[in-house]
Amino acid sequence: MRAVADGWHELEEPAAEGGWRYHFVLPDGQRVPDPASRFQPEDVHGPSEIVDPQAYRWNDAAWRGLSWHCAVIYELHVGTFTPEGTFGAAIGRLDHLVALGVSAVQLMPVADFPGRWNWGYDGVLLYAPDSTYGRPEDLKRLIDAAHVRGLMVLLDVVYNHFGPEGNYLGLYAPAFFTQRHKTPWGAAVNYDGLYSAEVRRFVIDNALYWLTEYHFDGLRIDAVHALHDDSERHLLDELAERVHAACPRAHLILENQANEARWLSRDARGNPLHFTAQWNDDLHHVLHVAATGERARYYADYSGDVSKLARALAEGFCFQGEVMPYRGRARGEPSGTLPPVAFVAFIQNHDRIGNRALGERLSTLASPAALRAIAAVYLLLPQVPMLFMGEEWAASRPFPFFCDFAAELGAAVCAGRREEYAQLPDPQAEGTFAAAKLAWDEMNEPEHAPWLQFYRDIIAVRHASIIPLLPLIGGSSSSAVVSADGVVQVHWRVKDRGTLRVLVNLSDQPASAPATQSGDLLWQEGHAGPDRLGAWFVRWSFHRSPGQSTPTRNRAVP
Repeated sequence: MRAVADGWHELEEPAAEGGWRYHFVLPDGQRVPDPASRFQPEDVHGPSEIVDPQAYRWNDAAWRGLSWHCAVIYELHVGTFTPEGTFGAAIGRLDHLVALGVSAVQLMPVADFPGRWNWGYDGVLLYAPDSTYGRPEDLKRLIDAAHVRGLMVLLDVVYNHFGPEGNYLGLYAPAFFTQRHKTPWGAAVNYDGLYSAEVRRFVIDNALYWLTEYHFDGLRIDAVHALHDDSERHLLDELAERVHAACPRAHLILENQANEARWLSRDARGNPLHFTAQWNDDLHHVLHVAATGERARYYADYSGDVSKLARALAEGFCFQGEVMPYRGRARGEPSGTLPPVAFVAFIQNHDRIGNRALGERLSTLASPAALRAIAAVYLLLPQVPMLFMGEEWAASRPFPFFCDFAAELGAAVCAGRREEYAQLPDPQAEGTFAAAKLAWDEMNEPEHAPWLQFYRDIIAVRHASIIPLLPLIGGSSSSAVVSADGVVQVHWRVKDRGTLRVLVNLSDQPASAPATQSGDLLWQEGHAGPDRLGAWFVRWSFHRSPGQSTPTRNRAVP
């Protein structure tokens, strides 16, 4: 390779073709993979493989994506979604998702990670789909098959750190990282120091790569609160602008523990200026506390105050600048002016299950009545709902943390996790990984089949009666009232149509029923009398303006 400007080295080989394997050789003779490798057939330490990006023949020329308000998201981990754990095997389950009513599949990170199993957040080669899941063309075939069925496909990407094994960037590009900022994973990625322009380009080009070369419909960007950038123009600003210019229909979703509502701002027509939506941890926490009674750790900030539930339903964030009692610091920005679809609602996801010691699912922690109630809340909420794989039939298998690092590193990771969770299953053990694989046969068993029918029925109601309303529910459209008995009522004004309402008693005790107009009943959980609401009661209704009918529409597909 020959040296060129700005520290780059290059080699042009006219005879090169797809399938060739190659290393970069450092001055000391060490061989390393291409940091922008498209494929690593021998894992992160092996040679890179040349992939012809034009070789795959797509079948989705007519695909135009779906509007964000139509999204019903299904988060899955490729390695545990099917017994085979591959892109190809996942195709065989897409029809199940269509029948369920899902309209968007979100893949946990697939960027190449070390070993045979991993959650995906230890990726080190951001452009290479992990070889344990299949080849690049297999991932393209999965996305193609989803589009043919009217499903969007979103990808979780990690730009706040690189994994601890197989990251060779520091050997030949030390300026890629900086000691000026710290993260939970070590030195921060250098987004604001000397030579940071090339680092930013590497990451933004990666986002565009997944959207253009693989036809993903959007990206979920992991833990942006850990993206440290003190430059005049934040990386997120630049990334959003570049993506919107190149892929105007792409959806950009954030995970952001800081709850910075400014990243979700809209223009006068309601279109996102930066990012489409954010995962709403606050809503998860209040629903989880209500259903399980858990108060430990960060759940302590959400217990004993039903007004937090009302605020999360009506405005998105519970904390909008207030000090959190457990954490002892202020968090969040005002979010009431944002439309509800700026938030992704869920009661389970990979973190909230997998960061428990045993990886228990919510169906093992809450009573069936409580679980049905909170599911009825989030699945019909004007926010965008997201299921975690297997949730729809109350899957019995856990989703624990697992990894497959080299022996010494693996032992250190295991020891570190057990300092926090004494009963943690060995994350390095193949059995821990195998235990997380969905047992598809159980969804037809008597214990699980009614849950699957419940989810299908309520998601059908969402498509018919909630989704058509969402473009008409803007920011500052909600109001909430909490009764002395802890009953919550939330109203959303639907422009020129009427009002969407929910009435909830998320407790195991009856409560006094507030005076309310009946409206058109959309869904009800639990029982109510003339002046009493039963335990775990949820009622969704639509109250029409004079002369208006309830808007309904079947699910929109291209």
